[in-house]
Amino acid sequence: MPKLIVAGGARLVGESRVLGAKNAVLPILAACVLTKRAVLLTDCPELSDVTNMLGILSIIGCKVEQYGGEILVDAEHADRYELPEHLSKELRSSIFLLGPVLGRFRQAVVTYPGGCEIGNRPIDLHIKGLAALNASIREDGGRIYCDGTNLAGASIHLDYPSVGATENIMMAATAAKGETVIRNAAREPEIVDLQNFLCAAGFHVSGAGTSTIV
Repeated sequence: MPKLIVAGGARLVGESRVLGAKNAVLPILAACVLTKRAVLLTDCPELSDVTNMLGILSIIGCKVEQYGGEILVDAEHADRYELPEHLSKELRSSIFLLGPVLGRFRQAVVTYPGGCEIGNRPIDLHIKGLAALNASIREDGGRIYCDGTNLAGASIHLDYPSVGATENIMMAATAAKGETVIRNAAREPEIVDLQNFLCAAGFHVSGAGTSTIV
């Protein structure tokens, strides 16, 4: 869309195409594990984080093809619930795979995520949220072992509106029996994008963009 920028009397007119956001595409790539249907994503940013996420998906058995900003993910034959340590430590967003892998296989083994070092960013809300869904979780030697045999819907109130925890709970909850309600949920645009993807994949999610997600 043409834009007009006025600053100090100067006028600049032109067009700028906005590409997809990394914060939106990474959790959606993780959520592809939840469906056995092939997924085509367009306008994906060509970044190392996206490359690393695709590498993890390939290792757990997904078919992955990338053509510039287009990415095809087919998780029908995914068969591994243990995420590769070397790639997980390169990508903090690898933790997004915890919820969908647990939902798909009812088990998940992940390494504490690496990636950016912006202060202390614990994942305790992710763990607490999945535990509230009746997942059995233990930590040993820097790894997180999850058993989701009896995943069940729950009413979950986040201590603060963590984007990552909200997304992980949303994805795991699609595979849980019954209804899940997330209160004090994050309201960022990428939460809405994830909800739109999950609904397109056949799940029932509503409320994204507000503090309560069902």
